[in-house]
Amino acid sequence: MIYLNNKLVDRDRAIISVFDHGFLYGDGVYETLRAYDGVVFMFDEHLARLFRSASLIDLSIPMSGDAIKKAVYKTVKANGLEEAVIRITVSRGPGPVGLDPALCPEPTFVIFAARFRKYPEQFYRKGVSIAIADTRRNYSRALDPRIKSLNFLNNIQAKIEAKKKGAYEAVMLNYRGYIAEGTISNIFFIKDKVLCTPSPKTGILDGITRRIILEAARELKIETREGSFRPRDIQGAHEAFISNTTMEVMPVSGIIGLKKFPGPGDITKLLRKAYKKKVIDYIRRER
Repeated sequence: MIYLNNKLVDRDRAIISVFDHGFLYGDGVYETLRAYDGVVFMFDEHLARLFRSASLIDLSIPMSGDAIKKAVYKTVKANGLEEAVIRITVSRGPGPVGLDPALCPEPTFVIFAARFRKYPEQFYRKGVSIAIADTRRNYSRALDPRIKSLNFLNNIQAKIEAKKKGAYEAVMLNYRGYIAEGTISNIFFIKDKVLCTPSPKTGILDGITRRIILEAARELKIETREGSFRPRDIQGAHEAFISNTTMEVMPVSGIIGLKKFPGPGDITKLLRKAYKKKVIDYIRRER
């Protein structure tokens, strides 16, 4: 069952117009959320980012935050899910061909929920490979990285590169050659016992999972550094990982052509455990 414009419909009837500007131009925003044991994790933070993204492109979301929460839980329940991945999408809506947002009087609002399928355990036991992509991250003054938009061609190009190189994920550099982020993830590495990650100033989406990891590190008295890093800076690292809402803390086994790691390091393991504890604590509070 899909929640489409204020009602649940069967997936075969969840149809949007070919003139929807989300389809035509990637004009819209979205959020991906994860439910654990029927509880949506960091719901308020995801909603705040959804509304922020929409405001930055002058897109009006046709529902309040509370109404969206009810709709999400309604969708999760209708699909009989406890462990789920949820996506909220808001597009500019249907209208005549043309870039002017005023052509679209009503946005399109969609929620779908799918059963969460666990990543292979070997990914966490051995790590995944990543590659530095030639495709550069969008220049932040051309497309604000705070906008979690439907326009993903930049990331798709980098993902194609990663697949051709045999890597699980691609990491993009910004226009100045500093490490930015993955196609669907943030990147961290540990060097001289310091947890390093690109600063939002490098042109990244400030991931919610990223923030939780930094918070956990500080609580564990692990020194953190958010800054500007070149690919060569990661050569001296002794462990690395990537993160997002669904993968949580995913160890990196190596960076193709640059660095290999012997396996998940002690700090990576510690932060993965701390992240899981925060999830459990959150669920207990929300019940």
